[in-house]
Amino acid sequence: MRPTLTLAVTLRTLAALAVVAVLALAVAISTGSVSVGMRDVTAALAGHTQGEGAAIVRELRLPRALAAFGVGGLLALAGALMQILLRNPLADPYVLGISGGAAAGALGAMTVGASMLVGPAAFAGALLSTLIVFALARADGANPTWAPTRLLLTGVVVAAGWGAVIALLLTLAPAAQLKGMVYWLLGDLAGAGAPFASLTVLAIVLACALATARDLNALSQGALDAAAVGVDVARVTLILYALAALATAAAVTTAGSIGFVGLIVPHAMRLAFGNDQRLLLPASALAGGTLLVVADTAARTVVAPLELPVGVLTALIGVPAFLWLLNRTR
Repeated sequence: MRPTLTLAVTLRTLAALAVVAVLALAVAISTGSVSVGMRDVTAALAGHTQGEGAAIVRELRLPRALAAFGVGGLLALAGALMQILLRNPLADPYVLGISGGAAAGALGAMTVGASMLVGPAAFAGALLSTLIVFALARADGANPTWAPTRLLLTGVVVAAGWGAVIALLLTLAPAAQLKGMVYWLLGDLAGAGAPFASLTVLAIVLACALATARDLNALSQGALDAAAVGVDVARVTLILYALAALATAAAVTTAGSIGFVGLIVPHAMRLAFGNDQRLLLPASALAGGTLLVVADTAARTVVAPLELPVGVLTALIGVPAFLWLLNRTR
């Protein structure tokens, strides 16, 4: 049976998630080594005050919090798309090697000192990883379909290969850059800068995914069932993987490698709200953004003035969740 959902329920659920996201952003902006009250935060955002507190809010905390929201939303949305594609709750862009390709491309640009090419190199690495996985996972050269198990196993092997490339790049990197590269690789939002790129890509990917939500609902029931109701399975599969690659590359470009957000959030949203993609996709984006905002706030305040890589905190949450999912699907 196909998932059904009323518009009123969808809007109420998304509104509740949006409120939680706004609260998380408010806490992130007001929390830090310099405490800024909510009244001062509101005044600073409205441009009514100047000074150190206002500068901290507008120039440091707000861009970082918005970048964290954009990256978290991208990772969760990419994970949701991959789980639809493979019909497997363990599917994740990191497991399939997309993020490994993006990270290897970005680190390669850093190694040669081409800082302006970090973004394009990450996108190129993600695209190359996508092409490799699909080329190797194709079961029949004349038939553009991919068996989920074969695709997942191919992705794991490609991810391991990118891991070796990353280790080689770190070995060859100049000593002066090595510490920053390793820290970035663990997930670092301190240098995220302007958040508009990640937020723009998030909006584009979400809009494209929602445009095919009905096809995705059919595909989540199985490729044969989807084809039986007129879905072009090969076309939708390519769209899903391309969108997931774009989302992951944008996230890695902005904040480095942050794992497990794309695994935990879509699965939690599916358990809470069902499998209707019209709700699941925007809910995953909102919840993923909220999770990373909270994790980043904790990363910069738990051991202040030191700052933890946010990827470490997401891994501490994600590893037990992954083991639980693995045992549940055994």
